[in-house]
Amino acid sequence: MSRFVDTLLASATGPGDRGMVTGEPAAPLRRTWAEVHEDARTMAAALIEGGLEPGDAVAVLAADPAAIAPAVQAVWLAGGSITMLHQPTARTDLAQWAEDTLVVLGMIDAGLVLLGAPFEPLADILSQHDIRFSRMAELANHDGRVDAPVPVEESATALLQLTSGSTASPKAVRITHGNLFANLTSMRIGAELDPEHDVMVSWLPVFHDMGMVGFLTVPMTLGIELVKVTPPDFLSRPTLWADLLSRYGGTVTAAPNFAYAMAARRLATSDDEFDLSRVRLALNGAEPIDPGAARLFTDVCARYGLKPGAMMCAYGMAEVTLAVSFAPLGVGLEVDEVDAEQLEENHRAVPPSPVDGTVDGAVDSTRAFPLLGKPLSGLEIRVLDDEDAVLPARGVGRLQLRGEAVTPGYLTVDGPLATQDADGWLDTGDEGYVTEHGEVVVCGRRKDVIIMGGRNIYPTDIERAASTVDGVRAGNVVAVRLDAGQRREAFAVALESRLAGDEDAVRAIRKEVASRVVDAVGLRPLDVVVLPPGGLPKTPSGKLRRAATGDLVAKARAG
Repeated sequence: MSRFVDTLLASATGPGDRGMVTGEPAAPLRRTWAEVHEDARTMAAALIEGGLEPGDAVAVLAADPAAIAPAVQAVWLAGGSITMLHQPTARTDLAQWAEDTLVVLGMIDAGLVLLGAPFEPLADILSQHDIRFSRMAELANHDGRVDAPVPVEESATALLQLTSGSTASPKAVRITHGNLFANLTSMRIGAELDPEHDVMVSWLPVFHDMGMVGFLTVPMTLGIELVKVTPPDFLSRPTLWADLLSRYGGTVTAAPNFAYAMAARRLATSDDEFDLSRVRLALNGAEPIDPGAARLFTDVCARYGLKPGAMMCAYGMAEVTLAVSFAPLGVGLEVDEVDAEQLEENHRAVPPSPVDGTVDGAVDSTRAFPLLGKPLSGLEIRVLDDEDAVLPARGVGRLQLRGEAVTPGYLTVDGPLATQDADGWLDTGDEGYVTEHGEVVVCGRRKDVIIMGGRNIYPTDIERAASTVDGVRAGNVVAVRLDAGQRREAFAVALESRLAGDEDAVRAIRKEVASRVVDAVGLRPLDVVVLPPGGLPKTPSGKLRRAATGDLVAKARAG
């Protein structure tokens, strides 16, 4: 029997009355995990009666966490695996969405799609393509119940997590029951999760690993109180996040860096009163962490009682189920300041010399990276150079991981793809280093590094500098390498601004961005492209698509 399912059952049938609140702010509804489990037993019986076999892949398309929680639990009780489909928005081209979704369904060999609000009208599209589907509401009205879960092995697939790459060439991370239990257990230890006292609050999307695993599967499996709303709820009113933490006594939350920056800006001008004194852990992960944005959030929220050490920087990826490392609890944001020249030219992350520093008119001679903590229990990390030699502490190279939480492979449109080498190591695709104390530091994605004059320039340094310019939308800046047709290596900056239609304002933004970038890295962008809000390509989960942005910049320059 799966240890993951065993733990889920123990929480659902135990003596506690913890549960999940959904429907905020319009129509809040609370159900205990025991009640969710009873619905899951009913839905599992309907799935099995409908022909679901152990090992079958089931795709889910729904937005309401109240409907999603029992549905995914039902699939696990029936022995199947879950894939959360990317959700179309009001601006989505439904014909293109259907085409992309068909590719995904074929890739994972899904025999069934579970439909829930507000996506029931898409049933017609699925029917047109002979895709079998069931409405969640109908499954919940079945007249039977499973008495016990279908037994599955630890190696059975529990979750097929779609990655955030191009929808034209999707890829799914295969997360086994063993992977899920291992990472869930190490996160519980690393975050000191307490089912009796913790209250988790989240608006993260369930089709993203942090929303699905961290803020649905973890609380449901461990029996922790959860308050969960949807991304549109947060985006339409960013202060709702603080409001929920305040009213429900939230102790644990998480978000990518851009959300902390967005919330800080709104909270800085809010007249509302919030109590964030009970928040002990605000995890910052899923994208590069900007120390300035993180500090802004903690500084602004200090007046609401947020403790300065509540911010926890983390490193994670779907390939290890969710979490790789957590910074120590209670210490807050800590950065590692290193010599820029040694980093960029010699691939060494060493402390700056006492005589180093920035003077007026000089290029910043240091770089600062958030410390992301030591790997969670059960995970190992190492750093390799380009010749595959293992580097010592503070040697900058390819980050590799090994452990029980590491996925055995991907599903791709071309078939299964293994992720581990003969010794079990996974190449993360990230470049970084490990400090002498064993703490992980990520410098950036290897494929995104801009190499100029023998120096490795990390896009995040350029992007942070550009983001400080007035008129630039925070978190909506991308630096891309320009290769084709250039006599020498070069890079460009693409950004969003609400002033994109004002020629004078655009000219001023381009000039100031170039100046700030030169100050930061000593190099001038070949071009600065100013786009209106929504102009930068993004994945369905909201991440900026660097490769697609590079194509966009190339077309803009050619045209």
